[in-house]
Amino acid sequence: MAAEGSAKNAEGRLEEIESKLALAEDLLESLNLTVYRQQQQIERLERALLSVREQVEAGALAQDPAAPKHELPPHY
Repeated sequence: MAAEGSAKNAEGRLEEIESKLALAEDLLESLNLTVYRQQQQIERLERALLSVREQVEAGALAQDPAAPKHELPPHY
């Protein structure tokens, strides 16, 4: 009888461990997907930032360097 109870206890513990392992695997997969998506978003944002930086630099170069930037109009 004691061996039978011990076997059931061991089987129950094994099922609990298997259940926890399955949950951990699901969580790991979910976290990996989240990290992957975040990396994609970071790369998109980096490309957008580079594009904006290039546009700003191109706009700064296109301005006439001889034109005063913040000069008051003559009637002031």
